[in-house]
Order: sequence, then C-alpha cells, then structure tokens
Amino acid sequence: DGKIYDAYVIYPRNHSNEANFVEYFVYQIMPDILENKCGYKLCIYGRDIYPGEDTASAIEKRMQKSRRLIILLTHQLINCNEAAYDQHIALYTALIQNDTKVILLEMETIGSYETLQESLRFIIKQQGTVKWKEQHTVHPQSSNSKFWKQVRYHMPLTAKSS
Repeated sequence: DGKIYDAYVIYPRNHSNEANFVEYFVYQIMPDILENKCGYKLCIYGRDIYPGEDTASAIEKRMQKSRRLIILLTHQLINCNEAAYDQHIALYTALIQNDTKVILLEMETIGSYETLQESLRFIIKQQGTVKWKEQHTVHPQSSNSKFWKQVRYHMPLTAKSS
C-alpha cells in the first residue's frame, strides 16, 4: 500500500527540560511493546524526523506514509492553546480526507470531553478512546495487558500477526 509506518504517534511535546511520563511512554514503552514485541513500525517525532528537515513537510510526508495515527490525549495536549501542527494535520487527514484511522490513547482521565476541539469529540463519539489505567505501575507493560490488546485491535495487521 506504499506505507512505511504502521502508525504516526502524536503526543504533547514538553517545552521544558523535565522528562515526563508521556515522553517516557512514547520513546521507551511504545517502541518496546509495539515495535519489539508486536512487529509494528512507528514514526515518532524527535526520533524519526531529523534535525534540519523542514518539520512541517516532514510531518505531512510521514503521516501520509502511516497506516494509523495515534494521538495521546493528555491535559497538556488539550489545554495547549496552539495545538501542535501534527495534531491539526492528523485530524484533517482523518476527518476530511478520511483515509487514515485515528487511535486515541487517553493517558490521563480527561473527564468531560466538552473542552476538546470538535474534531476530537467527533472521533471519540465514533470510536471511543483506549484508556491507560496502568500509569502507576513501575514495570513496563506486558504486551498482553488489556490496554495493549485494545491498541493492537485498532492497529493494522503486521507480518507477525498474519
């Protein structure tokens, strides 16, 4: 199908230097489970988009080469006044062009979805979110946990799973 990645990962990028759980999740846990254990190929900003590349066009190209878009919902992502460029492109691609499926990972209890932008509320109403409830555990998650099984359910088939 001409795609290189199984999923493009969109997450709130912390502008401070403090490492946070979401970045640990994106750079350590997700690749460990989805790439190493399940055989998927992820595109992660900061890891797969290189310094010196035109960021905007690199993001668009990587999304076009991805079968899914994974958006990590956090209060930081929701409350950020200027939504990340990749989030805008992802929602446009998913809703207007209707050619890429979005997987929403609710990393924190969001509560009411009323404050979310309309496009996110629409996707949540259509398919819901996959909720991360294990945020207090010390060990990286088993790929067989309920959370990862739900994520894999929404992912495309891989060579390993076919």
